[in-house]
Amino acid sequence: MIKIFSLIRPIKPIKPIKPIKPIILISFIGMMALSGCRREPPLYLYGNTIIEWPIVELRLDVYWNYELNLGINYNWREEWFYGWDDRDREIFGELEYDIPNKFFMRRYFTGDIPFGKRIYKREDYVTGRSFRSSYDWGFWDILVWNDIETIDGVQSLHFDEPADINKEIVAYTNQTMNTVRYHSPKYQNSFWQPEQLFSAIEQGIEINRDLTGFEYNEKENIWVKMLDMMLEPITYIYLPQVILHKNNGRITSVPGIANLSGMARSTSLNTGIAGKDAIAVNFGVRMKNDKEFKNGEIVDIIGGRLMTFGICGLNANRVSRADEYVDEERHYLDVQMQFYNGMDSTLVFDVTDQVRQRYKGGVITVELDLDTVPIPKRKGGSGFNAVVKDFEDGGTWEIDFGDNNDNSE
Repeated sequence: MIKIFSLIRPIKPIKPIKPIKPIILISFIGMMALSGCRREPPLYLYGNTIIEWPIVELRLDVYWNYELNLGINYNWREEWFYGWDDRDREIFGELEYDIPNKFFMRRYFTGDIPFGKRIYKREDYVTGRSFRSSYDWGFWDILVWNDIETIDGVQSLHFDEPADINKEIVAYTNQTMNTVRYHSPKYQNSFWQPEQLFSAIEQGIEINRDLTGFEYNEKENIWVKMLDMMLEPITYIYLPQVILHKNNGRITSVPGIANLSGMARSTSLNTGIAGKDAIAVNFGVRMKNDKEFKNGEIVDIIGGRLMTFGICGLNANRVSRADEYVDEERHYLDVQMQFYNGMDSTLVFDVTDQVRQRYKGGVITVELDLDTVPIPKRKGGSGFNAVVKDFEDGGTWEIDFGDNNDNSE
């Protein structure tokens, strides 16, 4: 659990004469459930405001707990056969969420009206786990999101922060140079995947002169007010993998290009609700040979890690029942593959059911029996249309696995 302690010194002395310092205790409670949490040594409280974050651990084992909402027995580690080695970490980064330690903060003053029109804002940047500032008497809204750090220093995320402080801040990414291979009704190219993004908001926070709503801490001689804020991921991790049965060297490698379609292009930092524009998200993949699958079968696997804004129009952290949302988009996974004869083709898989069940991320698995796949006779690549009927001419082959959740033949 992340806790923020914020100390506010009154403008005027408060009776009794003995110094009294009000502080705000803001608690970021991550829905991903936290473990290994330890308290930092107490800080010496001085100045106007002090905020402190304890160390937390984010675990997919708990965050992807679909039993509560969907009633399904889901253990992603039992489904994830691709694995994650040092080479994957070097290319794609860590498999799970990293702990953010740099934050942007927006504090909006609404005067004497809670949840009212914002009068002005204060912009703050927090490095590390402590922050000091001050507040005027009245009501405040506080919005926090993490700064972005990447392996290569290049950031895909962009932020639209309107001049009107009463409007939402929107995060989005731009298009890549890769043409969309399938199911992209609005945009010609795929989009960059976003980096991990967390946000939290609390509104109607009252800072009053008579300290109503505060509790006195006699030991520290301070007044404390507790606020609950949900610091949650608003980008979601998917782990796609293609299991190649009976490959026997037919598919030799992958160019490293794949897409997942039907995902949201943007999200709101204020509400966590994903935008309504459906796009295909581009991500990298690798091929691994001789991996152990179910029942000891040795297979080749193409896999990767994908970050998205999630399903259009949905705040995945707010879903409490399986029938609570409607996903109107179809979701297709397309992967470019290189065959032993030097020809390449893009294979497309319908993974709609899996994405809908794993609405805040998870493993996406498709299984391909290479005995059923004709070998292309000439190169496909990006020069072919999205759907080519004759697979022997290369291009794209649509594989429909129907509604079978494990997508096996």
